[in-house]
Amino acid sequence: MDFDLDENARELRDLAAGLFDREVTAERLAAHERSGAPYDAGLWRAMARAGLLGACLPEEAGGAGLGAVELAVLLRQVGTHVAPVPAWGSLVAAATVAAHGTGEQRARLADLAAGGAVLSVAVREPGAGATTTTRPGTGSGRTTAAAHGPGSGLITTARRDGDAYVLDGVKTFVPYAEQADAVLVPARMGEETGVFLVEPGTVALAPQPSATGEPLWRIGLDGVRVGADALLGGGAHETLAEYATAGAVAIVAGALDAALELTTAHVRTREQFERPLAEFQAVTMQIGDVYIAKRALDVAVWAGVWRLAEGLPDAAEVLAVAAYNACDPALHAFYTCQHLHGGLGLDVTYPLHRYFAWAKHHAHLLGGAEAQLDAIGALVA
Repeated sequence: MDFDLDENARELRDLAAGLFDREVTAERLAAHERSGAPYDAGLWRAMARAGLLGACLPEEAGGAGLGAVELAVLLRQVGTHVAPVPAWGSLVAAATVAAHGTGEQRARLADLAAGGAVLSVAVREPGAGATTTTRPGTGSGRTTAAAHGPGSGLITTARRDGDAYVLDGVKTFVPYAEQADAVLVPARMGEETGVFLVEPGTVALAPQPSATGEPLWRIGLDGVRVGADALLGGGAHETLAEYATAGAVAIVAGALDAALELTTAHVRTREQFERPLAEFQAVTMQIGDVYIAKRALDVAVWAGVWRLAEGLPDAAEVLAVAAYNACDPALHAFYTCQHLHGGLGLDVTYPLHRYFAWAKHHAHLLGGAEAQLDAIGALVA
């Protein structure tokens, strides 16, 4: 397989990297953390002006019509720079609406492309286990990422009531729910699963802790009524779960890339016993382990998002492998990076802690390593 990016993806990567290199400085990150603002609104608008928010949106919504690979390219740069913006939830939600929304629903994406809107996704529930679903039209009977990735084991339900639907359940760890214009909420509808565009003002919100400082919310759905026009088309749940997984693993891959670069520079210049740390065999072996973890994650990420873009039936399996790597080997690699920094690795004024926190945060959104092992087993069985 050729893992080289095509021209569109390379141009998007370079555009995003250039913008973030200029805008996401250590000083600006520290200032943002002190401000208490939910996200860097100036950076969000700058991303819109550069065309980054619309890159993967349909052309009728002011976008460039790019796909899953380009979405991963952009979110990988968000992870590399730990950019404090609501990119994951907004872009995953937008990709789902673009693929399954009505004309009216898709028209709302224009505000996101212009930087005037934020979207979010509610893919986690308390105590949810795994369920089995199949992607319509494949004819393979194989389970999809929706069965075992974010959003698996749905407890939330939706029942028809006249010209509306009534939602009952709880969603947890929803990023930027209070700031969002709409949240995508999956819910069971008998034997099927629907995805609804829900306005945050209609639900009960309670704040939840976050390793990154990113606002996370618990959403209480107790008889919440939404119109029939809030329901996305069939297959939206599978797309939502797959894109949520792809986006999260891309962010972790970007953060690990930055952490490895920072750690490599540290061991080259830090001396012990009048020798650079990089000259010690044990240090070299540990850096090698981090590099192997990074490359393994990269291979799984690009293989998974390419299959997702091509609509291949094994996309869910490869994305589950990527998610496991993000939740286990990659996290061990972050621990190694901290260890090689010594006490400096625990200093919250040093940038390494942000990469570690982002990795832990997105591993949690993915459900953890054990959930991914269960998913892989079910998908290949």
